Amino acid sequence: MYTSGKYNSRGPALIPRMKIKHRIYYITLFSVVLLGLIATGMFQFWPHSIESTADWTLDKRSIHDAPLIRLPVSSPIPERGDLSCRMHTCFDVYRCGYNPKNRIKVYIYPLQRFADELGVPISSTGLSREYNDLLSAISDSDFYTDDVTRACLFIPSIDVLNQNSLRIRETAQALAMLPRWDKGMNHLLFNMLPGGPPDYNTALDVPRDRALLAGGGFSTWTYRQGYDISIPVYSPLSADVELPEKQPGPRRYFILSSQTAIHREYRAELERLKEENGEALLLLDKCSNLSQGAASARKRCYKGQVYDYPQILQESSFCVVLRGARLGQATLSDVLQAGCVPVILADSYILPFSEVLDWKRASVVIPEEKLSEMYTILKSIPHRQVEEMQRQARWFWDAYFSSMKAVGLTTLQIINDRIYPYAARTYEQWNNPPVVKWSSVNSPLFLPLIPPRAPGFTAVVLTYDRVESLFRVITEISKVPSLAKLLVVWNNQNKSPPEESLWPKVSVPLKVVRTKENKLSNRFFPYDEIETEAVLAIDDDIIMLTSDELQFGYEVWREFPDRLVGYPGRLHLWDHEMGKWKYESEWTNEVSMVLTGAAFYHKYFNYLYTYKMPGDIKNWVDAHMNCEDIAMNFLVANITGKAPIKVEGPTFASLIWLSLTDTLHPA
Repeated sequence: MYTSGKYNSRGPALIPRMKIKHRIYYITLFSVVLLGLIATGMFQFWPHSIESTADWTLDKRSIHDAPLIRLPVSSPIPERGDLSCRMHTCFDVYRCGYNPKNRIKVYIYPLQRFADELGVPISSTGLSREYNDLLSAISDSDFYTDDVTRACLFIPSIDVLNQNSLRIRETAQALAMLPRWDKGMNHLLFNMLPGGPPDYNTALDVPRDRALLAGGGFSTWTYRQGYDISIPVYSPLSADVELPEKQPGPRRYFILSSQTAIHREYRAELERLKEENGEALLLLDKCSNLSQGAASARKRCYKGQVYDYPQILQESSFCVVLRGARLGQATLSDVLQAGCVPVILADSYILPFSEVLDWKRASVVIPEEKLSEMYTILKSIPHRQVEEMQRQARWFWDAYFSSMKAVGLTTLQIINDRIYPYAARTYEQWNNPPVVKWSSVNSPLFLPLIPPRAPGFTAVVLTYDRVESLFRVITEISKVPSLAKLLVVWNNQNKSPPEESLWPKVSVPLKVVRTKENKLSNRFFPYDEIETEAVLAIDDDIIMLTSDELQFGYEVWREFPDRLVGYPGRLHLWDHEMGKWKYESEWTNEVSMVLTGAAFYHKYFNYLYTYKMPGDIKNWVDAHMNCEDIAMNFLVANITGKAPIKVEGPTFASLIWLSLTDTLHPA
């Protein structure tokens, strides 16, 4: 008790005295430790570089507010540019990696002002309106990322669109100072006005290492095929003048020349053509009686008569685009906007986006030495083809030339297609105007198909359980002279196909493919076993068709390989009383579909049905086990713009033709 009492008498008295004396010390120490832990965590998880957080937002687009970077005289200068660069040698595709959307990610460097040691800017114009529009469009697109670690492609905020405004050496030094430059690997530069007097080089003179160049004046000598991208020279008039779309057809003038600074030899040759062909050719020049300025840029003259430009371009069927001091001309953009077919005379010029655009559909390219024959050459083009070219020219402008946004996003899409070729846009997607898609012929034979390894057709028989009728069908089909192979699609997962010894003996290869699921879409799968262009889809119960009738159907398909050619006909029509579509299977004199239970078609439609058909349509067909023939009819008609053909046996010697006005469209 004594010991306990002694402890109790001193212990409680000591503790409060220590708290009072050292309270401030302990609190301060605890605060310092806590702040240290917080700071350590922030350092570990906060981005280490300003690149990661420098989003390209509106408040950072003012060149006056951008930080100033001074370039030491001794700053490194990139190499001139490697002409041997290709995507597999100078581009790191592994940066792009895999992503489910098959889309590259593009990072835009933060806006900065660059100047030499004396404070003189590297550019006399700073950030142009056009380049600002370009960067804004990219930053608003699905390509953009503000995370530099995820970027596949890097775009400097240094404006090199117009080389005339640049100090070449200092601009190159500024590029080399970019944090991720790495000798230009995976960097993209946009330039529309390369070179300068007196040589006017056709590519940007700024040393750029391995950077990709989207250039507006490439020649075959400076263009790196499959690496650089040829882009148009943007026309300032595009933003200021709206030309309403004009219907294709004959126009007041046959040929029009509107350029003002062409070589005197070309001018003399055009004047000679004018003398020979009179009013068919309008030869315009700069107006000498107008004061210089913005207004004069929108005027052209001929013998004192003043014309509004570019409006006058819409009054001609063909418009001349001649080389000037530079190969790339803004006139090309103006001509396309007017829906006038450009006649391009610029030897070695790489046309804009020619990697994906088929310029034969929208322009006429004539060697410069044949300028004197231009009128004769153009006169030989059929009127209907001229109308198609006029329509195509206007669509090219709308889709790819009309704005800096269109130019920039088209460039990125081309690069994207190189990185992800299996998901690339097709020739049709690049070149088919929506207004032409349904009214013009788009035969699948025009597509890049693998050449057939065997003649004749492949019969694809879909079956489930009807072995007896299946064997009868196989026996009859095997008698058709043009049959190359029999492919049986066994759609029953619960039962094995008959043993090999039980199958009919036929003189052509017979292959049985077992499916993993019982789906009607299996009949339209692009099986590797199909080596012929022609496919006969036939059900296992179609036993009424003779070998002669099948051979006749194949001969009809050979004449019309872009159509469905079949035997049973059906009709779909709009029921006004019921307010819905009606499917008619009764015998009528009208036909809009042929059933794929017995029909010939090109094997390419198997690829379209499997990979391009909207998924909800295929899912509905497989869920209801019905209407796969309607889906295939709509697919073929929408792709080709043509109706199917119904045939009957040669006994009747008849072929039912469907006019283009009966062309099928989706309900």
